[in-house]
Amino acid sequence: MGCTCIWCGLDVSATPVVPVAPDTPNAPDAPTHSANLLVPATIPSRSQTARQPALDAIKAVACLTIVCHHLALYGPMSDVVQPHAPQLIGWLYDYGRMAVQVFLVLAGFLAAAGLAPGSPLHNPGGSAAAFAQPGRLLIKRCQRLVLPYLVALAFSVVVATLLRPWFAHDSLPGAAGWAQLLAHALLLQDVLGIEALSAGVWYVAIDLQLFALALLLLHTGRRSRRLTLALVAVVAAASLLLFNRHSALDASALYFFGSYALGLLAYWVVHAVRTGQRQAAGLTLLLMAGLIAAAMLVEFRLRIALAGITALCLVVLALRPPSASSVRWLQRVGLLKIGEMSYSIFLIHFPVVLLVSALVSRLWPVQPLANALGMLAALALSVLAGAVLWRLVESPRAFWRRRQEARAAAA
Repeated sequence: MGCTCIWCGLDVSATPVVPVAPDTPNAPDAPTHSANLLVPATIPSRSQTARQPALDAIKAVACLTIVCHHLALYGPMSDVVQPHAPQLIGWLYDYGRMAVQVFLVLAGFLAAAGLAPGSPLHNPGGSAAAFAQPGRLLIKRCQRLVLPYLVALAFSVVVATLLRPWFAHDSLPGAAGWAQLLAHALLLQDVLGIEALSAGVWYVAIDLQLFALALLLLHTGRRSRRLTLALVAVVAAASLLLFNRHSALDASALYFFGSYALGLLAYWVVHAVRTGQRQAAGLTLLLMAGLIAAAMLVEFRLRIALAGITALCLVVLALRPPSASSVRWLQRVGLLKIGEMSYSIFLIHFPVVLLVSALVSRLWPVQPLANALGMLAALALSVLAGAVLWRLVESPRAFWRRRQEARAAAA
């Protein structure tokens, strides 16, 4: 699995509650105490489980950056545009893939929040029972991730098959054999060293590995907050200081767990602050900072620095909710909806890019303006195709429920 094929680790678990601050300052709620750092003191009702606007906006920007990175990486449109915009194409080519770190941290943050009471992933019955059946939680995770992944993968295979006779380019995957299809269906293609059939599909497997590893650690330390933090810290340190420094391990969750763990720790800091556990919040924040500093001292890596900044920003954003006017602006420009659909957009964007690239390169093979517009069209069509996949496959119930609510409100 090459690092140039990087995506984003978009977490598709239910987004936890973050209140939206009014335009005028308001006093914070009185803290409630909890016996366990991993479990909130109160269970939010269904009406409270709104999405987090700030996190959706971050996911939207990072998702669009990844799509643009792949547009710059795979050509052929970017090859024509590059001489006329070398800095832009070069930045997207070299640094656009760094957005994956944002999604790794977000995935850890949302996984920790998703395992709290009131979320769809939580197994009711207390903090220990929440992680007593990790296999059951992993199956739920697979159900959310795999169906849209398989639909998008099938679409990618069909598109590549249709384009192969008349579009000769390195970005086009080779003809898929049964062994290759089976490996992708089982999410084993990178472990087995098999060519990917779509850009970034490796991360779906990595996401499941990361979630499974986190569940294992939480299950092992489910009766002790200190043991849980110690386990996460040890594995995160091993990842940041050792495994992440060897690119040959990038088909393994151990390579990425350091960034994922920073997201876990960021949520636990937020929860500890909200429940009045100031000492626990301070110690967990200190642990986060220590892991980041140690990783930078051993070997400076821009991707880890970005992961650390993202984790710290998540703490700030979760504790300082955006104003209502900011949320309305994010909604008007479409970032909230794109963030909600970001997993589907990622899954489906590669075959869309192939289709647009094939058409543009055939009709306007050397015209810079046509190819630049083609790149913009591929970006827009990827969002539209992602919306279709989200509505029909990933979250059909959520879509129709909102349609019914909108009709009821209009009536």
